[in-house]
Amino acid sequence: MKDLLVVIAQGLVEDPAAVRVDEDEPLEDGTVVYHLHVAENDMGRVIGKQGRIAKAIRVVMRAAATRVNGKVSVEID
Repeated sequence: MKDLLVVIAQGLVEDPAAVRVDEDEPLEDGTVVYHLHVAENDMGRVIGKQGRIAKAIRVVMRAAATRVNGKVSVEID
C-alpha cells in the first residue's frame, strides 16, 4: 500500500526524490494512516484545485485497501 502511494505521488510532482511516506501504527479499528510528504513547491500539484487530486488519491488508496480487507487513511503533510 505504501508503495502504491509513493508511485502515485511521484507521478504528480516535479521532484520525485522528495516524496516520502510515513506509516503510523494501526488504530483500534485497524485503519492504517499514511503521511505523504512532498517538496514545498509540489504541494499544490498533490492537493489540486479545491482538493480534487487529494480526494482522488484517497479514493484510490481506500479502494486498494478494500481489496485486501484493510482500511487506509492518507494525510498530506
